[in-house]
Amino acid sequence: MWRLHTCLCRRRRFLTLTALFSSAWLAETESPPLYFTTLLITKLKVVPLKKTDITAIGFTTFALFLGAGNLIFPPMMAQQAGDNWLNAMAGFLISAVGLPAMTIIVLGRLSTVNALTDALPKWLARSFWLTVFATLGPAFVLPRAVTVAYEMGIKPFTTENYLLPFSICFCALSLMLAIKPGKIVDIIGKFMTPALIIMLGVLVITAMFNPQGTTGLATESYRETPLVNGLIEGYMTLDAIAAVAFGWVIIKAIQDKGVKEKALISHYSYIVAAIYMVLMSSCYLTMGYLGASSSAIAADATNGGQILTLYAAAILGPIGQILLAAITLTACLTTVIGLTNANAEFFRKTYNFPFAKAATIVTVLTAIVSNIGLEQLITLSLPLILMLCPVSIALVLAASLSLTKNQKLKYLVFTAFIFGALDTFSVLNMFNTATDSFLQQWMPLYQHHLSWLTPCVLLIVFLFAANKPAQNQQPVMG
Repeated sequence: MWRLHTCLCRRRRFLTLTALFSSAWLAETESPPLYFTTLLITKLKVVPLKKTDITAIGFTTFALFLGAGNLIFPPMMAQQAGDNWLNAMAGFLISAVGLPAMTIIVLGRLSTVNALTDALPKWLARSFWLTVFATLGPAFVLPRAVTVAYEMGIKPFTTENYLLPFSICFCALSLMLAIKPGKIVDIIGKFMTPALIIMLGVLVITAMFNPQGTTGLATESYRETPLVNGLIEGYMTLDAIAAVAFGWVIIKAIQDKGVKEKALISHYSYIVAAIYMVLMSSCYLTMGYLGASSSAIAADATNGGQILTLYAAAILGPIGQILLAAITLTACLTTVIGLTNANAEFFRKTYNFPFAKAATIVTVLTAIVSNIGLEQLITLSLPLILMLCPVSIALVLAASLSLTKNQKLKYLVFTAFIFGALDTFSVLNMFNTATDSFLQQWMPLYQHHLSWLTPCVLLIVFLFAANKPAQNQQPVMG
């Protein structure tokens, strides 16, 4: 018995020393190999996340991204793409799902989201994050989510204007759920997302057994380049910049489950990204199917919301309309909860501002803007989001190549912002015909609103190549 006790004590001391050494090594390693992560979990008895917990975080991630806009884009695109809708959807999935998934993985490797801007001057990093959270928060995305929830979830069932009481109740509910940061995974991942998936499943399965038409002919643009057009439509969901904001919630959710080691956070971010990709891709494909098979009832529809509304009414009658309203309300609510939580977490971590107070201020501003001045704010906020999206993607691409500590990263930000501004002016039709023609002729990818891509990729390659010699010349400790 004494020998067994001695053996156990020695083994415990060995594991403790090994764990300390491993943690120090992991802290200095930019991207630890996956086999070491597995070894750390299995050999050193580090308690891994339960399958239910990691699944719930993946479900939460899916629900955070699934706003009403994500339901509306695919049906309209698929209807326009006609018999080429699967090719268009392939491009759509690459940009609309691939970019956010890559962002989640990169942020997981960093294990802290603000490391994305560590190499930038303090004023530039603060300006970037403040603008991101203002536009994705009460200045644009949050109040728009509230109004969309009302327009699609409540307004079809009443002739009166109840936006004010609805926005107050909706925002109050979202605050109650968002103000508990440690409970967001339990609330969204374990309850709201499964309910959302079940409702979507009922709608889609019913539609598959009762399609409302056949795929028609593709419009001219989708007839010639369906994959490219799908890529552009996916990019214009702007989920790439949303992923940067939601990264604050996702990484915090993993850490709240007791995971502190950098390698483990990275490991679980891969799993979360995989769950998100499967669920979001399935959702987009099914929404695309509804659009592609809607020719008999929604041939003259001008947006995806009309297609979904007409489809739900055709296959399920009034119950279908109620079901679609419930889906929209739930999708918007999860997005509002997530963005409110992300805003509050940013202000808590960056400015040491109390989480509950920050969440309350964001929610109150959201309710006010939802009723007063939303259109005016959109005219200012939408251009900012369109300009910030290239900056976010460029920073994530740089981080994927371990360039987050490169002091020349600020030039990448300026380049992405300047060329992103040109694309923004193009999207908003702010150039005259002569200027637009000149830019189309001389600027690669300008006609696809991606003129920022070529100079940013070239600059990232240059920074990566210049970074290699510096890494190779690091002194070796004797």
